[in-house]
Amino acid sequence: MKQQKTGAFWLKAGISVNPALEEAITDFLLGAMGASVEQSVDSEGPDICLNVYLEEKSPDPATRHLLQERIRKQLEELADIFQVEQAKISWEEIEDQDWSSNWKVHFKPFAITEGLVIAPTWEQYDATGDEKVIVMDPGMAFGTGHHATTSLSLNFLRQRLSEKNGLRVLDVGTGTGILAMGAALFGAAEVMGIDNDPEAVRAASDNLSLNGLDPVMEVSPAPLETVDKAFDIIVANIIHDVLVKMTADFERLLVAGGELILSGILQGEQEENIIRLYTDCSFVLTGRERQEEWAALLFTKKS
Repeated sequence: MKQQKTGAFWLKAGISVNPALEEAITDFLLGAMGASVEQSVDSEGPDICLNVYLEEKSPDPATRHLLQERIRKQLEELADIFQVEQAKISWEEIEDQDWSSNWKVHFKPFAITEGLVIAPTWEQYDATGDEKVIVMDPGMAFGTGHHATTSLSLNFLRQRLSEKNGLRVLDVGTGTGILAMGAALFGAAEVMGIDNDPEAVRAASDNLSLNGLDPVMEVSPAPLETVDKAFDIIVANIIHDVLVKMTADFERLLVAGGELILSGILQGEQEENIIRLYTDCSFVLTGRERQEEWAALLFTKKS
């Protein structure tokens, strides 16, 4: 690769990956690596193609190699966790340019679930009827809400919050805060979003302020095990292996008769394992929804 003599230059990674890995690898690239990610509009076949851009401030080959190895190893670990084929990755150096805003032409307001639209900050969108709108800058971190697991979780939140008033909601692994903001807009009286990544906490905090949700919503870096409030609904859109470890905390934090929404789970073996683990505790499976290869599960805590 040719090194630029002056100014910033960028490393571009082209990643061809199973759709099951999209959200997890995007979260890692945005949050841990400080990269910018766009999904190629020219993807063909069953895999999706991600274009990843990293500003390279050091031309040192050893530093660059370490960066590339970190991403390669993360891709391998995620493929093992999700039991899919390894991603394919290619690298190139590109000229400094305004590529970081070019992808915006592909992001338009969209309905993530019935009655809820996500609109980027640069697009004017006028709600109709009882429609709710989340305005956000999806370039900040952790995705735009397009992922099936986000839609599935919001479907359950909308259904449950439409039946009762004054409910308290906890969103575990909040990311940009989409699920927490959705809960607030659907009528929750109090919403708390937690995430162990500082960039996610900053992004979600910015988003809740942008949408005027500060009176009912807070975002915290508090670890799940230190949270000491009681909640009527808990939602966690996290990968299977993390959900496996959270049963005791969810039992502790959820009121009797409260509801637990879990997603980030692949249909089949992962889905059935989560059902077995949680029904072996104090939960009863009361709902299940599927989209693409993903599942979302609704549990009720026994009285």
